[in-house]
Formats: sequence, structure tokens, C-alpha cells
Amino acid sequence: MKIKLDRTVCDGFGLCAAHAPETFSLDEWGYVSLVGAGSIPPEREEGVRRALLDCPVHAITELRPAGEPRPEG
Repeated sequence: MKIKLDRTVCDGFGLCAAHAPETFSLDEWGYVSLVGAGSIPPEREEGVRRALLDCPVHAITELRPAGEPRPEG
């Protein structure tokens, strides 16, 4: 799984860091930063997917190669 974070959209809710603290960190004002380059190992995908779904401003995007179908479930 590969993700992208748009920090300009982040409103500092912090839900992403609550779901996946090893992938997202918060600065002193509560705004998120991506830990690493956005490549998520399989053992961290569940928390990152929860963060992606719960972000109220949709600042997190899953990147997929062109033509790859969206996973069902």
C-alpha cells in the first residue's frame, strides 16, 4: 500500500495519528506529518486504512497504479 498526505488540507483532528501512530505524527499544533515515504507494510495497512476512512477532510489518499482495481471489502 502506498499513500500520500496533503498537509495543506489537514485541519489537525489527529484521528490518523490515533489509528496509525507509527505512520503519522503530530506536530506541536496538532497537524500531521507522514513518517517515512508513504510506503505502508502489510502489517500496518489496517490502521492506515482506518485513518484514511476517518479523516474528516480527506487529507490522506491511497495511491494505486493506473488501471489497478480498488480492493473490495
